[in-house]
Amino acid sequence: MAAQKGRLLILDDEPAVGQTIAYIAAESGLDAIATTRAPDFFRELDRWCPTHIALDLIMPGLDGVEIIRMLGDRHCPAHLIITSGIGGRVLDAARRSAAEHGLCVTGVVSKPFSPRDLRAALAFHPQTALPADNAIAPAAAFQVTAAELRRALNQGELDVAYQPSVDCATLALVGFEALARWRHPVAGVILPDHFIPLAESTGLIDELTEQVVSQSLVWLSRHFPADTLGLAINISPRSLLNLKLGDRALQLSRRQGIAPERLTFELTESSAMEDPVKSLHLLTRLRAQGFQLALDDFGTGYSSMRQLVRLPFSELKVDKSFVIGAMESRESRTVIKSVVDLGHSLGLRVSAEGVEEAETLAFLTSLGCVRAQGFFLARPMFGDDVPGWAQLWASRCIPAAIPVHSVPL
Repeated sequence: MAAQKGRLLILDDEPAVGQTIAYIAAESGLDAIATTRAPDFFRELDRWCPTHIALDLIMPGLDGVEIIRMLGDRHCPAHLIITSGIGGRVLDAARRSAAEHGLCVTGVVSKPFSPRDLRAALAFHPQTALPADNAIAPAAAFQVTAAELRRALNQGELDVAYQPSVDCATLALVGFEALARWRHPVAGVILPDHFIPLAESTGLIDELTEQVVSQSLVWLSRHFPADTLGLAINISPRSLLNLKLGDRALQLSRRQGIAPERLTFELTESSAMEDPVKSLHLLTRLRAQGFQLALDDFGTGYSSMRQLVRLPFSELKVDKSFVIGAMESRESRTVIKSVVDLGHSLGLRVSAEGVEEAETLAFLTSLGCVRAQGFFLARPMFGDDVPGWAQLWASRCIPAAIPVHSVPL
């Protein structure tokens, strides 16, 4: 069967620019439609279902930044290319906004652009199409309630997806991050943003966390019992008030024959602020029992430095908002370098998430970042799919596959 041809939808108020983009797209093997008005753009968006979108930020009437928000509200899966003659920092902010609205940003191209730059952004990569787990969209008609969540926990509807993490220098698989998923019999698979806050507010978060830990350890023991591959699990701030968390995790680890050192609990920098005394006590016990602790989303809050000094972390994770699109942002690269240097100076392992292109991985490697995860490497997948993926990854894991080169700060 012939591969499906890519489709580019263009919105630019200058007809000549839109046609130029369309010509370059045609040379790259994509069909293209150019529009100059937002109503025409949205009509074609609904009718044509493009695989790519080229969006000019500066538009009369409805501007590109607002259109980004509207595309996010629609959960638009198309690859987004942002174009504009506006300053680089504004373009970078627009890219961040698009990413935070859940859009897949393929490139940011400043005007006037060269055909080469545009072709690179338009490059169609079928392998980046969303797999089953990531194609899941929350069912708008389904209302998550405490009663439904309690029933789900009792009926075993909670499942776990795993996103691989690799060694930056060798590309060897080093572990997985466990991500909760709710397999609802009617609404389908529900993502954690739609039920974790409810679990926290209704007192169900500890039971939910224990189910994630238990399922993940059973899975790890079944598929990778003799490996040193690690497993990272996110911890809610509310769970830091549960002083029995460490004892229960240790009991579950021993039951599955998994050394505590293979399990990392990840928490954000604001997590330990609700009850600093209890948090410090619990996290210190976790480390004493052999578990690892990672400070996630580092650099996004005011308390970062204080938490690093105060709590016994073993790993620092660079926030993905800096990593995504780092190659287009000098400021982001500077922040990443500072975080990596800080982690090294404190004796912490430094990881990065949000790696979506080879150049970003090469940049992280050149700085001495140890581990990475992101869509460029692998998307989250359910447990049964992981062993086959791991075999495939090992067979093509060649250190020279992604060259390490210097990227200017």
